Amino acid sequence: MSHIGSLPVLIPQGIKVVVDGSEVTVEGSKGKLARRFHPDISITREGERLLVSRPSDVRVHRELHGLTRSLLANMVEGVNKGFERILEVNGVGYRAQKVGNKLSLQVGYSNVVEFSPPQGAEVSVEGTNVIHVVGIDKEVVGETAARIRAIRPPDHYKGKGIKYREEKLHLKPGKSAKTLGKK
Repeated sequence: MSHIGSLPVLIPQGIKVVVDGSEVTVEGSKGKLARRFHPDISITREGERLLVSRPSDVRVHRELHGLTRSLLANMVEGVNKGFERILEVNGVGYRAQKVGNKLSLQVGYSNVVEFSPPQGAEVSVEGTNVIHVVGIDKEVVGETAARIRAIRPPDHYKGKGIKYREEKLHLKPGKSAKTLGKK
């Protein structure tokens, strides 16, 4: 039995969940999410809990069991609390600005890079080097943060670029450090 899939998803106070066959709609204070799941996986509501079960122990059903439960838990948490990814812009002259609905990045290219966030993700800038990506759909928030980071990934030699706040960057010594002791 899947350890993750067998856990019930607890529904907090104020969250409305509608299960219609393989489609689940979750509505809360932050917004509304709807998703269609695989028809083989059954989702039932018992009081203030959502239970996910599978028809057999076939590998595909075992995989879908845990995935469905995780996606349901993320939907409930998203409409209740929301999700946030924080990115930092590091480098001399590197900065981020919010211009209207777009994110304007100066990250070492000859031109300013404009980034438009997708529907479901909101981008804000704190100071000139901290970017907050906020939304109710964990998938959209993570994808948006990854696309912003991909504009200028962190350099492991100089430490410049866009990185996640919790990301530890290990700087490499470079070529001159190896030949410094030889003469």
